[in-house]
Amino acid sequence: MDYDIVSNSPHETIETGTRIGRQLKGSEIVAVCGALGSGKTHLIKGIARGAGIENYEHVNSPTFVMVNEYTASSGLDIYHVDAYRLGSLEEFEMLGFDDFCYPHSVVLIEWADKIEPALEGIDYIRAELAHSGESRRNIRLENLPGHIVL
Repeated sequence: MDYDIVSNSPHETIETGTRIGRQLKGSEIVAVCGALGSGKTHLIKGIARGAGIENYEHVNSPTFVMVNEYTASSGLDIYHVDAYRLGSLEEFEMLGFDDFCYPHSVVLIEWADKIEPALEGIDYIRAELAHSGESRRNIRLENLPGHIVL
């Protein structure tokens, strides 16, 4: 299922992510794409919040460490990957991406457009965020599984 959502504020972007996160079951990969400042991290904060990360406001882009790991109260392991500084698909694979993918995990990939060819053949959710005003964002969600309804 695909959705087009308009967010009028960072708070609304977090709320959209929260609705997604509450419905995660595990084994989901979310590829989050968009320009600088488009709200990628806010969406991921919301997903983490919805999945049960108590201190979701501390979720931030793992720009220099590349991967942050969180354990949610729902029992899910959340991996937040930042592909911004990766120079190649090989570097992405060397992070241990395959090891992050198991039944009770969720992998959130920020700047996923840089490594999307590595996801070929994998069933993943794609979130594209775009500026449409000072604080307004268009969020396009593609390939949501049937158990996630917005």
